[in-house]
Amino acid sequence: MNEEKLRELLAAIQEKRLPIEAGVEELKKLPFDDLGFAKLDCHRELRRGFPEVVYCAGKTTDQAVAIVRRLAEQASGNVLATRVCREVYEAVTAQVPGCEYHELARLMLIRRGMQEQRGAIAVVSAGTSDLPVAEEAALTAEAMGNRVERIYDAGVAGIHRLLKYSETLLAARVLVVVAGMEGALPSVVAGLVDKPVIAVPTSVGYGASFGGLAALLAMLNSCASGISVVNIDNGFGAGYQAGLINRLGEGEP
Repeated sequence: MNEEKLRELLAAIQEKRLPIEAGVEELKKLPFDDLGFAKLDCHRELRRGFPEVVYCAGKTTDQAVAIVRRLAEQASGNVLATRVCREVYEAVTAQVPGCEYHELARLMLIRRGMQEQRGAIAVVSAGTSDLPVAEEAALTAEAMGNRVERIYDAGVAGIHRLLKYSETLLAARVLVVVAGMEGALPSVVAGLVDKPVIAVPTSVGYGASFGGLAALLAMLNSCASGISVVNIDNGFGAGYQAGLINRLGEGEP
């Protein structure tokens, strides 16, 4: 429930268009809506400005469907689900109209109302193999109402590819930089811009990359100032954080 819906509910009670008992039942859901196997944070959109996001990995198809359906009923903003397989998407879309599936990013989105485009966030990937994580970040940021500029396959092995987009990098309010292997790209980007850089290590690489651990440690040990680092392959976390930072630039509380 967002602020607008809460005001409508309280006004309906005040004007006696809604019985007090019915209003109480709705307000009981403010901390959470108990589905038995899951407790949905219906209050999150009001507190955070964006509804609870569903992480589908590890959930059964029936659980994912029930959670997404309930969020779609209650949220006024875009509804987002991550790590979604096609089986879950097909089961959800059979019950909830308007679902989009972005297979590369394993992300599902239900759009609501006017799609804001605050700007701008730049999402940069080192290689094509990093695209699933980069797209998860980009689509998450877009779902939160941000304008996203994508610069893909511009890693340090051919730095001239990145430098071609200097104007885009410098114009961004916040940057998400995604890299596997040795994870050097965020340090390079942070050395070029005067805005926050969110580094995302990916699990891309050969044996000694240790599933992204080498990139993670390299990013944590970067000599470039202004870098923050999220977990391995966590494009969603980076896109969400970038969206919060970008919102501050719009003067929103």
